[in-house]
Amino acid sequence: MRVALICIDKAGALQVRLDTRAAHLDYIAATGVVEMAGPFLEAGAMVGSLVVLNVDDLAAAQAWAAGDPYAKAGLFASVDIREWKKVIG
Repeated sequence: MRVALICIDKAGALQVRLDTRAAHLDYIAATGVVEMAGPFLEAGAMVGSLVVLNVDDLAAAQAWAAGDPYAKAGLFASVDIREWKKVIG
């Protein structure tokens, strides 16, 4: 199943994101469940993330989200995890 993670950064947390970015990208590469991902932008600055996972169930998506170095570093103010159906693209 596909799951979308909609993650919003805490205000003023850009340095946390920058400091943790390499570990986050390594985690994405190592886990093999990310279909697509990228940051939300505000005036060109990264302020959140959209990550689409292909996992067996919501529990696997929740576990992936909890293990993300960004989450472990306390970057996010909120993380919304939703089942998502790919229709186009």
